[in-house]
Amino acid sequence: MLVTPDQRTSERGGPRTARLPMWRIGVTGGLVGILCCVGPAMLALLGVVGAGTAFVWATDLYDNYAWWFRLAGLAVMALLVWIALRRRDHCDLAGVRRWRRRLAGTALIAVATYAGLYALTTWLGTLA
Repeated sequence: MLVTPDQRTSERGGPRTARLPMWRIGVTGGLVGILCCVGPAMLALLGVVGAGTAFVWATDLYDNYAWWFRLAGLAVMALLVWIALRRRDHCDLAGVRRWRRRLAGTALIAVATYAGLYALTTWLGTLA
């Protein structure tokens, strides 16, 4: 007999519910939000551009476009949450209430990713 993913049960005996991929969504949202600094830093670490050039690019992008990158990170995170909830047929207010702790965890992971990468790129900027 072929068992479909919907027919599988958890260890507790009830039907298994798929969890939200909060780590992937949070890290992706935080990474897109800080891409203005991480992008030039990665180019410098890969040897594509010099450290001075990466520092100038990162400073220019952060000074002039930081809020655009942050809004893009928020938009990407909202889109990924919407897709994840839609796949589970929980894309309504009741579904959001059901997943509110995991959604808050996703936002916290995104903020932590942003803050961690901001601290790393700031530290790398002092070395340039």
